[in-house]
Amino acid sequence: MSALIILLLLVIGACLGSFFNVLIDRIPRHQSIVKPGSHCTNCGKPIPFSQNIPIISYIVLKGRCKACGAKIHWHHLVVEIITPVLFIALYLVYGLSFSFFKFAIMTGFLIPIFFIDAFYKIIPLVISIPMVIIGLLMGLIQSEFNFYSFAMVFLLPVVILFVFLYLLALLWLKLFHREGLGGGDVILIPAVGAFFGVIHIPWVILLACILGLLYFLIFVRKPNQGFAFGNIVALAAVVWTLIGDKFLQSIGWFNL
Repeated sequence: MSALIILLLLVIGACLGSFFNVLIDRIPRHQSIVKPGSHCTNCGKPIPFSQNIPIISYIVLKGRCKACGAKIHWHHLVVEIITPVLFIALYLVYGLSFSFFKFAIMTGFLIPIFFIDAFYKIIPLVISIPMVIIGLLMGLIQSEFNFYSFAMVFLLPVVILFVFLYLLALLWLKLFHREGLGGGDVILIPAVGAFFGVIHIPWVILLACILGLLYFLIFVRKPNQGFAFGNIVALAAVVWTLIGDKFLQSIGWFNL
């Protein structure tokens, strides 16, 4: 049964990864994700189903359009691989539990956000705002529709986090006359908080800050040079879903 579930997650994850690639390619360009269908961005010719099989088609075609020979960006293959890998990893950690479905949904939002922010340095509201709404809905279900518990653990922390980050971004802009925290980050971090709740979001933010500092010290190393932080938040959130439970258990904190 477990092997069958893993196989199913492999297929579903690869197909979803293909859809995420559509979001990554089209949303930053303000293009419809529905029409036209899959096509080469270089020559515009439609890609038939036989050449649009996740992972397999990219390998068989050697990362090139069959019609014009143009290179297909490497992220198409990477996204189609990491999506099922992360879903399977979540299943191995949580089984078919509510936490698995909750964090699989969150991961489904974070994968396109990671690549869009990495490539374009933007976090589209069309992705992040629905993430907030669905995250809060999942929190309400997890609270068994006890509104007081939901408000204390999920809703209030999300609101406080958003207000704090928004005011911090405004203050930074006023003091230094440049953007310190992007508007997309102000939405994304509370969106992640909506899935994790009050106990865990501080740890996710701490992990994101550590990863961000390491990235800055290794790759940036210029005090006045900005860099995308949303993709680092996304990475920290996914990592925390996989290791956070065991880490908190090891130090005597609550489980996820």
